[in-house]
Amino acid sequence: QVHLVESGGGLVQPGGSLKLSCSASGTTVAFITMNWYRQAPGKQRELLGLILSGGSTRYEDSVRSRTNNSKDNSKNTVNLQKNSLKPVDTAVYYCNYRNHRKDYWGQGTQVTVSS
Repeated sequence: QVHLVESGGGLVQPGGSLKLSCSASGTTVAFITMNWYRQAPGKQRELLGLILSGGSTRYEDSVRSRTNNSKDNSKNTVNLQKNSLKPVDTAVYYCNYRNHRKDYWGQGTQVTVSS
């Protein structure tokens, strides 16, 4: 059974940075594609980007310049670095893994950008 746990969220001032982490069990992050989503209050969940098994990354245009996705294979963790945060980045951030059987989600981590 795959289990994903996000961490690293919190309250940050505009212009600040956060590193979000997604710790996985039941799978090996080095061999999978991990997606990152966020859901702002009153809005639909949106895809931010993904990191492929080989470490290549893809990002949505709206966050490309302020986002960096990486894998720490020694900790079986995927990290999402968010820089130059804006109030519109306030949301719950989720990691997501899909295989042929199921769609796995973590519980999410809240990011609030406010002065």
